Amino acid sequence: MIVTANSLAPDPVWELTRRYAADPRPSRLDLTLGVYRDDSLRAPVMDAVHAAERILLARRESKQYRGPSGHPDFTARMSTLLLGEELAERAIGVQTVAGTGALRLLAEFLAHFEPGRRVILGAPSYVNHAPVLRAAGLEIHSVPFVDESGLPWLEPTIDALRSARPGDAVLLQGNCHNPTGASLTSAMWDGLTDEIVRAGVVPFLDQAYYGLGDGLEEDLAGMRRLLARVPEAVISVSCSKAFSLYSERVGCALLLLDPSGAAGAMHTLEGIARTAYSQPPHHGAAIVATILQDEELEHSWRGELDRMRTRVASLRNGLVTGALSAGAPEAFAALRDQRGLFLSLPLSPTAMHRLQREFGVYGLPSGRINLAGVPGVAVDALSAALAEVAAEDAARGALVRAVA
Repeated sequence: MIVTANSLAPDPVWELTRRYAADPRPSRLDLTLGVYRDDSLRAPVMDAVHAAERILLARRESKQYRGPSGHPDFTARMSTLLLGEELAERAIGVQTVAGTGALRLLAEFLAHFEPGRRVILGAPSYVNHAPVLRAAGLEIHSVPFVDESGLPWLEPTIDALRSARPGDAVLLQGNCHNPTGASLTSAMWDGLTDEIVRAGVVPFLDQAYYGLGDGLEEDLAGMRRLLARVPEAVISVSCSKAFSLYSERVGCALLLLDPSGAAGAMHTLEGIARTAYSQPPHHGAAIVATILQDEELEHSWRGELDRMRTRVASLRNGLVTGALSAGAPEAFAALRDQRGLFLSLPLSPTAMHRLQREFGVYGLPSGRINLAGVPGVAVDALSAALAEVAAEDAARGALVRAVA
């Protein structure tokens, strides 16, 4: 038999999405997937993307093979955008099948040179981090990332760094932490950087939500200061969120390393890509490259991205303020300090199930909801629902910390 009893369990996020689709209630809310939606709950195509597609259509470019490294100008321009010109001079990279493809490619790259290499990973983290790292043959050293109030808690990571072996890796999300929304301060980034340099470990940076926290340059500042002080690093990049290109599957894997090892590293990246998917899809990368090649289009894109960020921040403040006004416990006040698409609620799985059952609000059992899936007209009703289920949690002594 091809299929045995050892089948994999369904992905919990997509399982909830399917359940939402089968729910007949017109007022139901899908707050599961990390997709930016406008106030009419559409996942809009950005104006800059539309303009870039018109340019590409007029060019009538060939659909020929591009090779395992994908679109070189896309990768070079993304490297400059994220790292800055000086750091980008030390970087090489390849286009990948979105951010998850970059994670897997870089994980296999690290495992290729040191099978079983240990990666320090803060918990909770993006639901796919641990499965991808393990599937690539890496060993995970899990440490807590946040304290009971929902703030970043770096002591466990620092302790792990101090006991790490040179060549181990530490995975850090660049900003807008998924799922907690916890944001590292400048001092925290600098303190972590000191320990990483001292330990000689490899920083593994995951950049998926740049521009959706405090602004594009602000969101990248901590990572750039870290990379300026280390001899080598790996960076996985997604264009799904910042360019709203979810189904185009656009990303890249970047390496910061000594130039003497660049050729061998590039051959290795291309070899891993060749055996996984041969080469990445071209269209989405061509869209991003076209935007970043054109000063006017890039200016338009930056403005749209900032408006997305502002709307999400406004929704966060409105929901938290509304829930507190409706009687939610004071633990909700800490949610104002979170950043990015997600709000990590201090609710039990029982409360999250009640939200789904009674109010048609679909979020993860961990308490994570996607703010951008909330239309403005639903803020008051959702705030009241959150306060109601939170009060029940508090009465049962089941209210959890301000993060999942």
